Amino acid sequence: MAEYAVFHVASLDRFTGEQAVALDALGMRGGVLGHSYDIDEGRLDALVRGTVLEGYARADPDGLREAADALRPLGGGGKDDPLRVAIDHCFDVKGVGTVALGRVESGAVHKYQEVAVLPSGAEAVVKSIQMHDDPVDEARFPARVGLSLKGVRPDDVSRGDVVAGRDGPDEEGCAAAVPAGQEVALEYAPSPFYKGPMGAGQGCLVALGMQVRAARIASVGDGRLGISLEKPAVWAGAYRAVVLRPESGTTRIAGSGRLVPPGGGPP
Repeated sequence: MAEYAVFHVASLDRFTGEQAVALDALGMRGGVLGHSYDIDEGRLDALVRGTVLEGYARADPDGLREAADALRPLGGGGKDDPLRVAIDHCFDVKGVGTVALGRVESGAVHKYQEVAVLPSGAEAVVKSIQMHDDPVDEARFPARVGLSLKGVRPDDVSRGDVVAGRDGPDEEGCAAAVPAGQEVALEYAPSPFYKGPMGAGQGCLVALGMQVRAARIASVGDGRLGISLEKPAVWAGAYRAVVLRPESGTTRIAGSGRLVPPGGGPP
């Protein structure tokens, strides 16, 4: 759900290194990098060299909050941008019904608006909207929101699902469903830190937005990786898929890339 990372290093170990690789794979180019007083800065510089963390603002432990407060929202706030709300959690509230908590990633959501919940495609109506426990009629990027949804049950909505406009899957920047079992292509950049094999028929995990899906590699080559998901997922042009190999004895992040839309156009 984040546009920036605040990365505080308390120890220089393989897990810290893997987190740096993960941020690099996600293309998280903006953020703040800090460390505890006992961290050797020369070793830290060597650890982040060649990753997006090289470009992060540096802050001492007491200045992390001030540095984070200086960050500003990125994109998605245009008046005509398509609606996309990423769902973090969904549950039932007595007397209210289905409530979904999430973040407006793009556009605006309005009270009584008809929406679709992706990837299932279930249709719903936004009965009410809350921001910081206050009722509002509209919420725009980059607001954190609670949506009361009529027409879907909590069990129908999972973490990482997206509430989108009913009329927009073909519009640039809109979210769209990725079917299970259908081969899709990634414009793939392998991680230089991953040394394991990558071949057709092998299993992997794919992190896409806040979703994690089991997948199988269908093809490798020419800067692309073909994958087939075991469960449907939702994709938007801003999302970057990270391919994971949990069984790896070193870094588990094999690489990343954007999904290539059907027809091979730009992601």
